[in-house]
Amino acid sequence: MAHRFGQDGPQIARIGQGTWNIELADKAGAISALRRGLDLGLSHVDTAEMYGSGRSEEIIAEALAGRRDEVFLVSKVLPHNASKAGTRSACERSLRRLKTDRLDCYLLHWRGSYPLEETFAAFEALRAEGKILSWGVSNFDVDDLDEALDVAGPGRIACNQVLYHLRERAIEHAVIPWCERNGVAVTAYSPFGQNDFPPSTSAGGKLLAEIAATHGASARQVALAFLTRRPSVFAIPKAARVNHVEDNAGALSLRLSEAEIARIDAALPCGPKPRSLPML
Repeated sequence: MAHRFGQDGPQIARIGQGTWNIELADKAGAISALRRGLDLGLSHVDTAEMYGSGRSEEIIAEALAGRRDEVFLVSKVLPHNASKAGTRSACERSLRRLKTDRLDCYLLHWRGSYPLEETFAAFEALRAEGKILSWGVSNFDVDDLDEALDVAGPGRIACNQVLYHLRERAIEHAVIPWCERNGVAVTAYSPFGQNDFPPSTSAGGKLLAEIAATHGASARQVALAFLTRRPSVFAIPKAARVNHVEDNAGALSLRLSEAEIARIDAALPCGPKPRSLPML
């Protein structure tokens, strides 16, 4: 099932493909995995200039050769490049590495020292020129989002990309509700955690396996279905191997019952609201 990306964006699949550290994997295997993901409908491909100092974008360019129009392509500018002129230069470097004429969405990777007014002015200029079709932010907590909305005005911020997995659900307290009120898509990065997926021997892991068995699915598919249960939320698990991509894609057709969602919520609870937004 596809969801609308932000207030005025296109309908895209709720599961996409992340590429953090993909340059460390076997290159041919990573390219095959990305292409297989497109075959299976994982059209949202996420990268950043930071990833492998641009090598991730170069690998993606090879994977998307001849298939650019199938893809919702996202990249990010580093905070230390996010001045008005620096944002433009960073975007143009990313476009060259990706061998494309436009990004579907361009994000500020996290808050830095440059005023949001500068970065957002650059985003708007790039959008007016067709070099980006939308823009957003990443790792923004509610206070940051309030400031961003004051600067940008309503309807401009397409996305907030944030850390979200079964053992790190902090964004459910305030970030997701804020984004839903303001028509901003939420993209979950590292949806399996960094070596923090519920172990199969734990109560949560056993529950995931039990629910997975009733659906003929995998525990990770159940996790992705749970995380993207709200129409505002997308997930971009990284997969540099074809079998992992195929497993991720299986979550696209998985629907959990309200009872199953409640059981996962109880076994792997949201926890108290943190003082600051978790991020990697």
